[in-house]
Amino acid sequence: MPPRTSPLEPWKCAALAGALFASASIHAAEFRSVGDRPAILFDAPASRAAKLFVLGAHQPVEIVVKLDKWSKVSDHGGDLAWVDNSFLVDRRLVVVSAATAEVRAQPRPVAAIAFEAQRGVVLEVTGPAAEGFLPVRHRDGQSGHIAISQVWGL
Repeated sequence: MPPRTSPLEPWKCAALAGALFASASIHAAEFRSVGDRPAILFDAPASRAAKLFVLGAHQPVEIVVKLDKWSKVSDHGGDLAWVDNSFLVDRRLVVVSAATAEVRAQPRPVAAIAFEAQRGVVLEVTGPAAEGFLPVRHRDGQSGHIAISQVWGL
């Protein structure tokens, strides 16, 4: 005869759900940007490691692993490499991931189009997201609100 199991009591279910939610929030994505000078990316966390590529200034990256002096990062293309932390800054930037994104004058899908940005264009985040839109500014000074679904780096 198989062992008898009992259903989880409601308080145990709530505790389990809370633990899973806390675990998910611990692993929230962390983003930084390359500062004013391009960064060399390596295959290991050491300046003697093989150089993989150079990431241009003002590019957002996702922190995958963070050590004292090095971080393993992913760029918007999904490439993974190590970078010296001195090249990273807290400036919030995003990359347009849609083929063409419409940046709106107001954070509404029907608002007038302020400008369009092509895939790969970097935009500075100028405030908090609201109602599915993110306030952004292009390096030439144009600003507006872009749909969150059209950018990478949040």
